[in-house]
Amino acid sequence: MLRTRYLLSLVAAALLSTLASANSAPVNMAFLNPGDNNSGGFYTYPYYFSVNGGKATPMMCDAFTNHISTGETWTANVGGLLSGKGLFGKNSIDYKAAGIIFMGIVNGTISPTAGNWAVWNLFDKGVTSDASALAIESNALSAAHSAPASEFKGLALYTPVGGSPGHGPQEFIGYRTSAMATPEPGTLSLLSTGLFGLAALLRRKFVA
Repeated sequence: MLRTRYLLSLVAAALLSTLASANSAPVNMAFLNPGDNNSGGFYTYPYYFSVNGGKATPMMCDAFTNHISTGETWTANVGGLLSGKGLFGKNSIDYKAAGIIFMGIVNGTISPTAGNWAVWNLFDKGVTSDASALAIESNALSAAHSAPASEFKGLALYTPVGGSPGHGPQEFIGYRTSAMATPEPGTLSLLSTGLFGLAALLRRKFVA
């Protein structure tokens, strides 16, 4: 019984590791166009992208001093919002606050323009003196200190490979897209092999 449980745990761990590595591969970003929100010559949320050739997906920029142009393409690493692997490193409180603002923009409780300026100011202090943006930033930072990590499940950080603050394409916050979720053929083969192995182990357990 113990041996069976041990083997099951090994197979399950291998499968989860394989699927995780498949979904963490860099993606191809193609900047399609900005939305209609232009604030003093700067476009704010939404920015529309095709990820790995998928349908147009809205995202929010968090790196004010980095720049992109319509039609530009690049490769980005994709991780959880709180992975600590973004352009701004392990600033988890700032990323939490940015996530709170992003979700507020998406659900319509925060202005896209003021909210995006608030997020830019989180990572590039002093880029705005707008009172509404600063109030959004302050409220989000306050809420971030008590917000559990589970509240940010599903939010992804699209970080340009080789980028850094002020250099390279911008970093974006969004949700994971369906274009990223399809396992490669090799992954599917390993998954089916693992499932067959699990079925065989269970059959032996019950026959015995």
